[in-house]
Amino acid sequence: MAQTAAPFSEMGTKGSSKRMIIAVFYVPGCPNHQAAMENLRNALRSAAIATPIQEIAVTDDAMARQLKFPGSPTIRVDGRDVESTPNESYGVACRLYSNGTGVPSLEALRQAVERAGKGNV
Repeated sequence: MAQTAAPFSEMGTKGSSKRMIIAVFYVPGCPNHQAAMENLRNALRSAAIATPIQEIAVTDDAMARQLKFPGSPTIRVDGRDVESTPNESYGVACRLYSNGTGVPSLEALRQAVERAGKGNV
């Protein structure tokens, strides 16, 4: 079952009070959703950041187009996709990342969190 968080949450890292918003968009039943969540949690732990993660189920093509959802799972940190690639096609589908899997790499997630922590979104 998806857990949701308040839209804005305090980032718990090194005394900072910057707000970081992390959202995971997924298609229910996606085989890569939980692996992506685990990588994301590991990236946050390694950066000493304690912030809730919003999980948003994308249930139909209309919703996918509205969210500009390139596939499941999609992770956005402060509104920015962790692996931005030009995509003009949106829909309820699986996503393939540059590492050849359906899960963003731990390194890509760490970089996205680091950028957001520095305000470089």
